[in-house]
Amino acid sequence: MKVILFGATGMVGQGVLRECLLDPVVEAVLVVGRTPVEQRDPKLREVVHVNLFDLSSIEGEFAGLDACFFCLGVSSAGMSEEAYRRVTYDLTMSAAQAMVQQNPDMTFIYVSGAGTDSSERGRMMWARVKGKTENDLLKLPFRAYMFRPAFIQAMHGVRSKTRLYRVLYAITSPIYPILKRLVPGIATSSEQLGRAMIKVANAGAPKRVLETRDINAL
Repeated sequence: MKVILFGATGMVGQGVLRECLLDPVVEAVLVVGRTPVEQRDPKLREVVHVNLFDLSSIEGEFAGLDACFFCLGVSSAGMSEEAYRRVTYDLTMSAAQAMVQQNPDMTFIYVSGAGTDSSERGRMMWARVKGKTENDLLKLPFRAYMFRPAFIQAMHGVRSKTRLYRVLYAITSPIYPILKRLVPGIATSSEQLGRAMIKVANAGAPKRVLETRDINAL
């Protein structure tokens, strides 16, 4: 299986990249992002592209891919709805449209979040925008799956770019096994998330929107 990964320098993307490089099912990984990743591996090829809103100059790189793991995302804190929509909805749909033109039969996995509002009418701005993004991805002709993790425990050296999150993960790391056992519908790990995405890309899943409990089951 040949995959493309967006957001490989973020916490989720780091975990997904690690699992892709370890899994024999994944033959090759193309990473596209604004900044290079630090890893080197025979499976890994990288395209640094500053303007992710316009991928037309690198669309030829997308031919022959089996799956796209879209892990780009930002916090909505302090952002207007217009600004958040641009970096969440517009950016995601730009990549999705480029993918579907080259690979209409591919699997597209979008990392959304627990609490996403599929009605697009709720009070939470970020949830409405994520809901709109999910809904429009599901209308495209490829096989799209929405991953909605809640709490993600970073593992195997994966680090968040956000200092507050790094502190939180350091505090929760010792109790993560207990947390996962007591509330399996809330907690997952960067390892499990990456492995579940690979499994869905390779073999599909019984439903298109996957919550934390579904991710852990996979």
